[in-house]
Amino acid sequence: MNPAFDHDSLFRHEAPRLTAALVRLFGVHNLELAEDVVQEAFCSALERWAETGPPQNPGAWLMTTAKRRALDVVRRRRTAQRLSPELGRLLDSEWTLQPTVDEAFSDEVIQDEQLRLMFSCCHPDLREGVQLALVLNLLCGLSAPQVASALLIQRAAAEKRITRGKQGLAGVARLFDLSRGDFEARLATLTRALYLLFNEGYHSASLEPVRLELCSEALRLTRLLKQHPAADTPTTSALAALMCLHAARLPSRLDPHGELYGLADQDRARWDRALVAEGLQWLRLSATGEALSTYHLEAAIAATHASAERLAETDWERIVELYDRLLALGASPMAELGRAVALGWSLGADEGLRALEGIADAQCLGGYPFYGAARGELEALRGNHIAARRHLEEAIGRCRNGAERRFLERRLAVLAT
Repeated sequence: MNPAFDHDSLFRHEAPRLTAALVRLFGVHNLELAEDVVQEAFCSALERWAETGPPQNPGAWLMTTAKRRALDVVRRRRTAQRLSPELGRLLDSEWTLQPTVDEAFSDEVIQDEQLRLMFSCCHPDLREGVQLALVLNLLCGLSAPQVASALLIQRAAAEKRITRGKQGLAGVARLFDLSRGDFEARLATLTRALYLLFNEGYHSASLEPVRLELCSEALRLTRLLKQHPAADTPTTSALAALMCLHAARLPSRLDPHGELYGLADQDRARWDRALVAEGLQWLRLSATGEALSTYHLEAAIAATHASAERLAETDWERIVELYDRLLALGASPMAELGRAVALGWSLGADEGLRALEGIADAQCLGGYPFYGAARGELEALRGNHIAARRHLEEAIGRCRNGAERRFLERRLAVLAT
């Protein structure tokens, strides 16, 4: 098989779609059965493609394979009441079985069922952490280690949350009705899960510092969410704006060899201007209501960066003001870190360093390499290269992958000259 073919990305994109179609046929109480069929389809693909190579349209191949397997499952069970209660007798007759299965695998139905499954994962009987883990695993295709990274928890805890969530979901008679009254509460959990998914791609703790497929999937699901009228809220628009404005920078965050570049070193001519325009459009739409969420403020910060043609032209005072408003909504060590860096650029390195030292929960950032890197950059900005090198060396020791380490080593080399 072609070693360049990305099986993980294919699984992450296609598995949630196939699962949604199969849950429609089997019923949410047969979630485990639906996941088994998806796994069988992928195993069959790996075996077949090892000999023939991947087909022109791998997604269509997987869908056809899963559809055939679904037909076999339904025919073997034959008692419709044991499968989807919503489809009833349509699964019990050969006259209606094939059309019903075909419809379940149509793009329009899959889209609707993905939405229903997304909201079903946010059942109020499940704790928020379980809901988030379930969405990230079942709808976003993240493995347990990736869920753990996104939620900043241990792998064992992530596995327990995913298992607990699936058990709770299997006890639900039907998928969530999108017209129900608790829609807004579930929507808040969904947007948070998609935000975490995007962040895991943008600031990945895995061997790859940037995971484009996770960012793309988070943006795709957010756009899908916005297609439902009740979910197309100012807050969802703000989240879409934030993702677009950050995703616009991705072409310049890594070079062709996988080397990481910080904001100061990025070639802004390579930023995706179409995504910037889309993000600014969503940001304008997000201002149509009275809601002010963290997504609004983070998107506004990203928009301020996007509006500057060069780093020196950045309106750092505006960014500090936005961080102040963000922190007024709730304490966040990462937001305090961003504010400290912005203060350093706005009012000078001394102010930035004082803000870093004043972070309430700095211990939470102890293992994050860019906390030490920020200290190093601010020390360098005020001319204290000895302290700057010490902080950068400490940060290098905390790097989570080779690209982060090489990035900071380049910064350290500059200070050594």
